[in-house]
Amino acid sequence: MSNDPKANGNKVVLITGGSRGIGAGIARRFAAEGYRVAVGYRSGKLAAEKVLGEIDAAGAQGIAVAGDIAKSGDAKAMVAQVVARFGHIDVLVNCAGVAENRPIEKIDADFFHAVFDANVLGTVSMIQAALPHMPAPGGRIVNFSSGLATRPIPTSSIYSASKAAVAALSHALAKELGPRGVTVNTIAPGVIETEMTTEILAERGANIVAMTPLGRIGQTDDISGIALFLSSPDAKWLTGRTFIADGGIS
Repeated sequence: MSNDPKANGNKVVLITGGSRGIGAGIARRFAAEGYRVAVGYRSGKLAAEKVLGEIDAAGAQGIAVAGDIAKSGDAKAMVAQVVARFGHIDVLVNCAGVAENRPIEKIDADFFHAVFDANVLGTVSMIQAALPHMPAPGGRIVNFSSGLATRPIPTSSIYSASKAAVAALSHALAKELGPRGVTVNTIAPGVIETEMTTEILAERGANIVAMTPLGRIGQTDDISGIALFLSSPDAKWLTGRTFIADGGIS
């Protein structure tokens, strides 16, 4: 893969959920490759500002845009801010989402909609808002599913179902947007070490390592490199695919 920072200087990436965890790792990776980076977040303003500082330190340009991706108006406003600053969007990375598990007895309509609205409707809303501002051909969309979409665990039913929906959505949109030359791919991570997985790793980190062929817990850099590749010219013949990145567990 050839990602010359100078060659990427005019390219723009918008990353939802870019203020923390995997999204922040992706923001830093794209900045290091010379992209102009828009960090989307819902409420973590201080975290977003910290990532912007890291983007600046990498010699790249950055902007933070706030909004609830599950609301179409917010998605459009976020995109409008990016376009006002940078003129267009080459890559959309839909990393934001809600990750919460509940046993079947505690699932209600509010919980269902909170998960599906963020994970599925939010992905749809961001794509709808960004598409008119993406190059065609050449636009890149990277969505996020989860290893739990195909390998669920107890109490993950709603979250797992929402992430399976993202994979199916991406496959269908790849066929719909293919004639425009816009690719749509999905990354499905296993457990990645972030602030969101601290409790999981404390409870069963040793077991996860033991069942992982590569013998360690995944890091954000393991995922950000995949996102960068899928956004590069080297991935121009890949679309509609879900890439499971779990160290070989599945």
